[in-house]
Amino acid sequence: MRRDNWQTIAQLLGESLRNTACPSDHCFYSIDRVVRYVDILNGSSLAGQRDQFTGRSVLIHTNGQLAAAIALIELDGRARRMILATPDVHGENLSAIIEEAEVDAVITDHESPETSHIDLRVRCSPSLIPAPKGETVAHRTEWILLTSGTTGTPKLVIHTLKSLTAAIGASSGPEEPITWATFYDIRRYGGLQFYLRAVLAARSLVLSDKDEALEAHLTRLNAQGATHITGTPSHWRRVLWSPLAKSITPSYVRMSGEIVDQAIIDNLRATYPGVPIGHAYAATEAGVGFTVNDCLEGFPAEFIDNTRNGVTMKIVDGSLRIRSPGLAAGYLGHKNVMVLDDEGFLDTGDLIERRGDRCYFMGRKGGIINVGGLKVYPEEVEAVINRHPDVRISRVRGKKNPIVGFIVTADVVVAADNTPGQETDRIKREITELCRKELALHKVPAAVNFVSSLPVTSGGKLVRANA
Repeated sequence: MRRDNWQTIAQLLGESLRNTACPSDHCFYSIDRVVRYVDILNGSSLAGQRDQFTGRSVLIHTNGQLAAAIALIELDGRARRMILATPDVHGENLSAIIEEAEVDAVITDHESPETSHIDLRVRCSPSLIPAPKGETVAHRTEWILLTSGTTGTPKLVIHTLKSLTAAIGASSGPEEPITWATFYDIRRYGGLQFYLRAVLAARSLVLSDKDEALEAHLTRLNAQGATHITGTPSHWRRVLWSPLAKSITPSYVRMSGEIVDQAIIDNLRATYPGVPIGHAYAATEAGVGFTVNDCLEGFPAEFIDNTRNGVTMKIVDGSLRIRSPGLAAGYLGHKNVMVLDDEGFLDTGDLIERRGDRCYFMGRKGGIINVGGLKVYPEEVEAVINRHPDVRISRVRGKKNPIVGFIVTADVVVAADNTPGQETDRIKREITELCRKELALHKVPAAVNFVSSLPVTSGGKLVRANA
């Protein structure tokens, strides 16, 4: 649905609706409301104050995703910039973002002390108010996304609608029955990609809710007819643990945001026989690199040093670099600089190992565990542990050691609750034997700890701080 000329998301949505046989059927499904796209184009959730946002730097800081989803359509082309902040961003981080982005307007659905001083604060209306059509488009709006996975203030990544939709092709046609659903928050890069796919093709989208129990969400996905469902591997592992895993009947399953190992692919294939399963590589700064649909971990080596769909990738010192039309314009403010090499490639910091005709993700540059001067990639060890049939999910971390610097430890969630002692010993022994068979000795966990669950970030990724 890309356009070389400048169009807003509302204009592109209107164009898609005109080309769709039953536009009244296409909508956002939230936990408690259904809002049709046609009504969004004819109305406003901003209490009749939409025009006051023209030319402003607007912070979108709502608890509910539906309010944010509507606001993005209303403000693209009107606001100077939109800053997409998830509910978990607050306190000093939020205050720093407000200052850095020169925020002078806020869209919210709750009280927040960090935003109380801003002169234009608008609460989203629970119902759409009729709004005039044909307003003048004033700005090529900057979409500001926050990086995830950092301990300090998130970086503010500058995108435009054009760069965000660089990897989104034209609609597959009005006859194809698609209802998108994503476990992601649409204010993160991964979730925003599927928000845009749905809206620009006028397909319905089922939104997640941070306070909704997994079983309730799966029930709603089934009731609202979700066909194309996306999330991180950690999201999907939680689904596969659930007794309601087979209550959904997807036509397509997709993963991104974390390294995808063969175990999660195989488990999804077993649960949803015959359903296409894809995994994609994308990063907030780099955009979408590729999608793989061959049900194998890693990606074909032929993707490297070739241009595909406008994206070129290369490996320098083991690190993946990308040049694409989806690259961000840079970081907002002066604290951070997005560095490109002489050929316009961005170093993603993701480490790649080539084995024959396949490339595999090993981990992040900053995530390596140093064991006596030898490198250990946590994700490589996790991929081995996750092959054990009794393992739901694992997390490998480094633990400080006075002799070798760090040793490798593994936190493991097993399939059965309250595993008896003898079973625990057996599983631990088998995990250790599996690692010794598949990995170099320094990569074998010195300790395997059984836990009831593992923490994930708001983006659905495992929390990876060392022990």
